[in-house]
Amino acid sequence: MSNYGELILVRHGQSQWNLENRFTGWTDIPLTEAGIAEARHAGELLKDYRFDKAFTSALVRAQETLRYILEVTGQTDVPIERDAALNERHYGDLQGLNKDETAEKYGKEQVHLWRRSYDVQPPGGESLKDTRARVIPYYEKHILPLLKEGKKVLVVAHGNSLRGLVMVLDNISERDIPELNIPTGAPLRYLIDENGNAVERGYLEMLES
Repeated sequence: MSNYGELILVRHGQSQWNLENRFTGWTDIPLTEAGIAEARHAGELLKDYRFDKAFTSALVRAQETLRYILEVTGQTDVPIERDAALNERHYGDLQGLNKDETAEKYGKEQVHLWRRSYDVQPPGGESLKDTRARVIPYYEKHILPLLKEGKKVLVVAHGNSLRGLVMVLDNISERDIPELNIPTGAPLRYLIDENGNAVERGYLEMLES
């Protein structure tokens, strides 16, 4: 087990537009007080981990979540790489709109497709397929080599960028991916073998309970 890499994935805590039920996408919105509490809670769950490197997106809500996690775990000196490849999916023309009002305008079924389907793009935006197409090459180039060396890596990103990655790690089909939801502030742990395969997975809270 000690030769396996450990990958911890964390979806950022609640942002102000999460609270306001708005489509956020690439809009740079900070965490709420509840989101900060979620980030700190994730840090408490990760206190026994010593990370070799951390990765996050170019968006402040993910960067803030990572900062709080590293402060709580006493690891503010961990090297951090920030890249837009890990950004949330771009919601295009929907960014800033209230989700309920958008459902009233376009219909619940259409909005559900925009939010949860694999390859349906919102107007002017990205599908999950598009998001996965930038996340996976970045993962394979920058993160996976560290895991194959047995390193411990923390990735703090977004619901859809993480869904795209988990889809590959867990071999989830295009048909089943709409059902996958990644909760905010809940560390998801993977053991990765030298071939890059996930051999064990689980949410830390669930593992500890």
